[in-house]
Amino acid sequence: MKKNKITFTIDGFNIETEEGTTILEAALENGIYIPNLCYSHQLKPYGACRLCLVENDDGRLVTSCETISQEGMNIKSESEAVNKVRRLVAELLIANHEMDCLTCAKNNECKLQEIASYLGIQRDDLGSLRCSTIDLEKDESNPFFDRDLKKCILCGICVRTCSEMLGVNAVDFGFRGCNTKITTFADRPIMESACVSCGECVVRCPVGALVPKNSPKPSREVKSTCPYCGVGCNIYLGVRGNEITGVRADPDNKVNKGNLCVKGRFGYKFIDHPDRLTLPLIKKNGEFEEVNWDEALDFIAQNLEKYKGDTFAAISSARCTNEDNYALQKFTRVVMGTNNVDNCARSCHAPSVAGLARSMGSGAMSNSIDEIPDADCLFIIGTNATASYPVIGMRMIEAAKKGKKLIVADPREIQLSKYADVFLKHNPGTDVALLMGMMRVIIDEGLYNSSFVDERTENFDEFKKSLEEFDLESVEEITGVDKEKIREAAKLYASTKPASILYSLGITEHSHGTDNVFALSNLALLTGNIGKPSTGVNPIRGQNNVQGSCDMGCLPDSYPGYQKVDDPEVYKKFEEMWGCELDKSVGLKMPFVIGASSLGTVKALYIMGENPVLSEPDSSSIIRSLENLDFLIVQDIFMTETARMADVVLPAASYAEKDGTFTNAERRIQRVRKAIEPVGESKADWEITCEIAKKMGAEGFEFKDASSIVDELASVAPIFGGIAYSRIEEEGIQWPCIDEKDQGTPILHVEKFATESGKGKFIPLHYRPPAELPDEEYPLLLTTGRSIYHYHTTTMTGAADGLVELYGDDPVEINPEDAEELGLENGDIVKVTSRRGEVKTRVEVTDMSPKGVVFMTFHFGETPTNVLTSPAMDPISNTPEFKVCAVKVEKE
Repeated sequence: MKKNKITFTIDGFNIETEEGTTILEAALENGIYIPNLCYSHQLKPYGACRLCLVENDDGRLVTSCETISQEGMNIKSESEAVNKVRRLVAELLIANHEMDCLTCAKNNECKLQEIASYLGIQRDDLGSLRCSTIDLEKDESNPFFDRDLKKCILCGICVRTCSEMLGVNAVDFGFRGCNTKITTFADRPIMESACVSCGECVVRCPVGALVPKNSPKPSREVKSTCPYCGVGCNIYLGVRGNEITGVRADPDNKVNKGNLCVKGRFGYKFIDHPDRLTLPLIKKNGEFEEVNWDEALDFIAQNLEKYKGDTFAAISSARCTNEDNYALQKFTRVVMGTNNVDNCARSCHAPSVAGLARSMGSGAMSNSIDEIPDADCLFIIGTNATASYPVIGMRMIEAAKKGKKLIVADPREIQLSKYADVFLKHNPGTDVALLMGMMRVIIDEGLYNSSFVDERTENFDEFKKSLEEFDLESVEEITGVDKEKIREAAKLYASTKPASILYSLGITEHSHGTDNVFALSNLALLTGNIGKPSTGVNPIRGQNNVQGSCDMGCLPDSYPGYQKVDDPEVYKKFEEMWGCELDKSVGLKMPFVIGASSLGTVKALYIMGENPVLSEPDSSSIIRSLENLDFLIVQDIFMTETARMADVVLPAASYAEKDGTFTNAERRIQRVRKAIEPVGESKADWEITCEIAKKMGAEGFEFKDASSIVDELASVAPIFGGIAYSRIEEEGIQWPCIDEKDQGTPILHVEKFATESGKGKFIPLHYRPPAELPDEEYPLLLTTGRSIYHYHTTTMTGAADGLVELYGDDPVEINPEDAEELGLENGDIVKVTSRRGEVKTRVEVTDMSPKGVVFMTFHFGETPTNVLTSPAMDPISNTPEFKVCAVKVEKE
């Protein structure tokens, strides 16, 4: 919403700013410097440092960071009274501060140094002041940054950042008087605190009290996009020579607005890790041998000629760029003659694609990330956002701090549950019953949006009839949630507008994952919370380009832009564009290529940037499938568990070594830029794929650079018709973007849905329990998830020693009551066993997990959690049920 403009003067200079802006903000916006130490634009005004004092019309000194500017006011930022106080405050701070400026990591970036220079303070000016520097030991316990409290000025920025933005509260003011300092609980080292090492306090610290370790100043910076989760944070890579020296957030973009998590800020060391693949490798007599590119390409071409058609398949990567993924799906279809191409979305958000495409016409996030804090109600279900998508988690906490209503539904007591107005702690796998029960309340109490339902939806009567089986007594029995809490949540969501639904893998990774998505879609349609700002159904994508890999056509049923492969009009268009005859049948989804459901028909497999040996369920069956292949190509940056099984391994360039684009969760296509040269003889994934195609005699792969691939994409996929590198240099664009005049689509379904009828479709549902539940032999339910410190199977984060130091294994988290019954204590080594396999790990006793439920992450090869998980699949999307399987835990 646009605010009215006001005008006032600072030092006789006319200032125009928006209503509600503080004097300090207005001054800084207009290039007027007012000294300040405790101000940060993302934090509430604090007024602690007293250096931003200005003089108002009445001659009173007021803190400009806290005082709202008013129409016609006259402000003096420079006056005798102002400078007298300002100078005294600064001198007192400096007198009690270490003066090792030349050797301080903050030299020339220190705000106290800047203020001393601005005020002209000299060492001789401090002679009359009593210095009382406290001798405090430097805290070097954190792997990424140091705390030197001798340099702390008690501005409180670190305390407020940790509380207001992160909700972690790892530090606070402690002790009294001249002994006051910033401390952790029990004054322990920062590593023993609740700190999540995000570095947000480090980048805001105005002095040298918090500084990153071993971070030399860059000689240049290159703007790019973070390679981790689906938020798509914009970053600057610091470069010195041919080395990445650090990462900082872009403060001016719409997505992350200057914020980063621990992985995005500190997880870049994999780029120049000594274990990077640098040359092609061919397995000869069971051992890998380094070869040159010509030999590797000849070897691949000769072998792949034997497997054209449906005996070949490809698995693309959500870690790779859109250009990489486009090239691989085109290679599969044009050169190998099959639609057997899929990506890891099959194991995570395929139910979102299938479910939302059917009910609303588009299987993507309907709204934008920066709308989250402005929703009056957030319904957060099946996502531990503060751990998996920390910057989105910050936006959710921001909403809560602004007084917005939060409904959180999760089987575990996640961090966001502390902020919830209503917390629904439901049994794993009972989402359909919970959501349908809420909708039964909304209809029974007349809270649904009847005009929206009548005008913009269809199939309502059939849906309404399906609610008959979801009376609250039955729902309470299924979900384990008190029926009055369900009623309270339903009424809160239906009556508070705008309301936004945000979810992730806790919804989709079930044997009824698509039904879960249908239920969320029904809820938004029922209340009319769709097509408007801060509303919608918003699947948060798990990996940096899982949205893009689907967009690019790395799906067995879709060409780029979700155009169906069995639609005659579509495949004829692509045959003409690509100059070849194409397969007309839908290809195999990943579970039918490898794993427990494999059909055994694929004999040659090309895997780009994925590690299914660790990432897929029932991983023992994945290994057996890979062993049964005749020919396996793996293209990656490291020798992963999957790469070790390959016949040929190809060295790929990292995101910092190539140009391209990623598409984030909100459908925003953003630039990735080459900052350094590739290590060794590694190449961009798209270049490798195109070289294989050309070696096999194919045409249409003569792309001169990454941008020319996007140009071809725009010509074949209407929803990307307006996308070109020249348009996304500064800010990404959200698809659909149909032509060069189109500015993109921040909000979907504003006037109509992308369905055949143009209306949103209600889907009748019935409750189906998970495929595998606890019994006498396997009495506990295992659910899986992520740690804030790692990404997927740690191919990248595992190469950052600091991240491994912070979280180095996959423990099994167990409720205190279950631990007591089993005679277990923190740190005990146990064997976790399912019907498919077993792993040994340590115990972590925590009340985050409810009784009867244990939790594990799936990051490390030493504790391959997915040996345990179930290959049972959702019948529509064929996504496996990672979130529910039966296990037993036994002390070793």
